[in-house]
Amino acid sequence: MNALLLAQAEEPQPPLIPHLDELVIGLIAFVIVFGFLAKKLLPNINKVLEERRQAIEGGIEKAESAQIEAKSVLEQYKAQLAEARHEAARLRQEATEQGTAIIQEMKAEGQRQREEIIAAGHTQIEADRKAAATSLRQDVGKLATDLAGKLVGESLEDHARQSRTIDRFLDELEEKAEAVR
Repeated sequence: MNALLLAQAEEPQPPLIPHLDELVIGLIAFVIVFGFLAKKLLPNINKVLEERRQAIEGGIEKAESAQIEAKSVLEQYKAQLAEARHEAARLRQEATEQGTAIIQEMKAEGQRQREEIIAAGHTQIEADRKAAATSLRQDVGKLATDLAGKLVGESLEDHARQSRTIDRFLDELEEKAEAVR
């Protein structure tokens, strides 16, 4: 072997080709390291990868179930929203109807009060007219009695006589007024 080594030492070795003994030692070391990694490290790596795969698949399943649940909740909310809109429309309609009914009641009440006020006004006017007529009758009667007493030259202080004279005078005036109309 010495001869071989000497022969190799004399020949120049290309720098990219390794020596045979280095190649064998490197191959043995590689097999030992690869065997150690395959026996000790590879099962742990496979275990971690399997756990990650299961976690990812579980996460996907959870996400899908959450998405399905979210869709069902969304549908429920949409149904509730539609129901709420329907209820709001119904309440608006009821409020409009009640408002219309209240307006009609107020109009009827206002009409009734107006008619009561007009009737009370007519009654008051009639009472005032009668009071004015009575007062006027008394004042005209008094003036007529005084005037008649001055014309006749006698006192007409007797109340019964005075009333008869006043009534006769006013009746004549009313007859003349009706004849003119």
